[in-house]
Amino acid sequence: MDSKTDYKVNPKENIYFFLRLIASLGLYFLIVDLFLESLDSESPLMKTVFVLYVYLVLVLIFVFFRFGMLIGYLKGNAVKLSKSQFPEIWQVVVQQSELLGLKTTPSVYILQSGGLLNAFAARFVGRNYIVLFSEVVESALDQDRNILEFIIGHELGHIKRNHMIKNMILMPSWLIPFLGSAYSRACEYTCDNIGHALSSSGVKSGLLLLASGRSIYKNVNIKEFLNQDSSEAGFWKWFSEKVSSHPNLNKRLACFVDANTPAFIDAKPVKERKEEDLSRFMPR
Repeated sequence: MDSKTDYKVNPKENIYFFLRLIASLGLYFLIVDLFLESLDSESPLMKTVFVLYVYLVLVLIFVFFRFGMLIGYLKGNAVKLSKSQFPEIWQVVVQQSELLGLKTTPSVYILQSGGLLNAFAARFVGRNYIVLFSEVVESALDQDRNILEFIIGHELGHIKRNHMIKNMILMPSWLIPFLGSAYSRACEYTCDNIGHALSSSGVKSGLLLLASGRSIYKNVNIKEFLNQDSSEAGFWKWFSEKVSSHPNLNKRLACFVDANTPAFIDAKPVKERKEEDLSRFMPR
C-alpha cells in the first residue's frame, strides 16, 4: 500500500545501504566458500573454521531465543494497546499506520521503564512490534500529546522503511568498522523526518524530552543546545557518535530548527493543551 504522507528519506541511508549490501554479498560468498572448503579439507585450519561455524550457528540460535523471550516478556508483562486499552493512543497508531500505507498495524506495548525515556521497534517471526516506555507515555499525556505522536511516527518509520528486515539481511556487514553504525544513524534521520511528517508539532519537544527529561525539557534553551555541537567539539564527542547507532540529539534537532524558532518551547498550560488536542486522539 502506498504512503499517503510525504516524507524525506535521508540520502545517506540509501548510500550506506548500497555499501552494506555490496559488503554483505561479498562476505556471504566468502562464508559459504570457506564452509564448503572446510567440509572437504583435512587441514587443521579448515577444521578450526568448521568449529567456528558451529559456534556461530549456536550464537545465532541463542540470539533468536533471547529475542523470543523478550517478545514473550512483553506479552506477559507489558500493556498491549487496543480499542479498549488506551484507545486514544491506539487510534493514533492505527491512523498513522494507514497514512504510511502499512499493510498491517503493528502490535504496540507500553512497558514500565524505571525512568528511562525511550521507545523502539522490533520484528520477530514476521510480526512487527513497537514498545513505548511508560515514562514517554506519561510525559505526553500529562504535558504534550504531540510528543507521543512524533515518537510513534518515528518508530512506525522503521517499519515503513523495513529497517529491521534490512539489518537482518545485511548482518555480515557489521564486520566492517563504522559502516553499520553510519547506516543506522542515517535511518534515524529518516525516521525523524517521518515522525515530523506525521506530527510536526511534536518533533522539537520530543527530541528535547529525550535529551533532558520530562520535567525540564521546556526550559532548555534550544539555540544554546544546538551550539553545543560546535562549542563542545573534540575527538571523543566525534568518536562517540561514529560508533553509535543514533546521531547526537542536537544534530537531530537542528534538522527541524530555523531562524524563526523560539529559544524555548512555547508551552501552554496543561489543561488548555489537553482540551485543544483531545479531538485528535478520539476514536473515529
